[in-house]
Amino acid sequence: MNWRPRLVALDIDGTLTPVGSNDISPAVKAAITRVAEHGTHVVLCTGRSLIGTTPIAAQLPASHAVCSNGAVWWDPATGEVIRRTTFDPGPTIKALQALLPGAVFAIEQTGVGNLSLGRFLPDDLWGVTTDATFDEIAATPTPRLVMRWLDHTPAELSFAVRNLEMSGIEWSVDHTEAWLTAVPENVTKGSALEELGQELGIGAQDALAIGDGSNDVEMLKWAGLGVAMGQAPAHVQAAADAVAPTVLEDGAAEVLGRFFPA
Repeated sequence: MNWRPRLVALDIDGTLTPVGSNDISPAVKAAITRVAEHGTHVVLCTGRSLIGTTPIAAQLPASHAVCSNGAVWWDPATGEVIRRTTFDPGPTIKALQALLPGAVFAIEQTGVGNLSLGRFLPDDLWGVTTDATFDEIAATPTPRLVMRWLDHTPAELSFAVRNLEMSGIEWSVDHTEAWLTAVPENVTKGSALEELGQELGIGAQDALAIGDGSNDVEMLKWAGLGVAMGQAPAHVQAAADAVAPTVLEDGAAEVLGRFFPA
């Protein structure tokens, strides 16, 4: 193939690492290093908060990091947050509490951790977690709200929210845990990459994106070549142009090797 992407957008959990892990395989690291050596922009594009993204960025030659599903932009070279879009989480929490008894909530404190309403499982949240009241959380604009429905499956959560309408936010349900993430309205990985591409002078036709989750669909559709990981749900694979091997098979390295061979 003569085509080679000028921008490579990479999801983290389920794409570069097993979900919740910071361990990147040598093959994936080597492939991403080759991408950067060719002058292509490497963009980490993740639902993780900034503090969950930095351990990954420290291992890779990323030129940009788009965190919290597009709500927080971070420059790995300077360590500076260059964009932070927020919303008021109170109405969303109230709507979800009424529908999902026993759900627990946390809002991102960028670069620090989270304020939580209810007790999450160990290792659920990145950074320092501080207990807070509903009023305290409702009064704190945030780029990212996460909700975990304890003792339920992802399928149960997806069914429970199937007819849910919430204004002022974008939200997605994880396919590996009963976990929902909400960010400001009109903010997605795809919209963030469109804006970033404009700043870099790179159009979608020159971009490759790789991901595995519902929050990757807009990104995969935006990119000139969108690749879903092999373990991605059917609707994510349907949104992609191609399907890679799974994360445990170093699928991202296989895809990148097609355009940036060793």
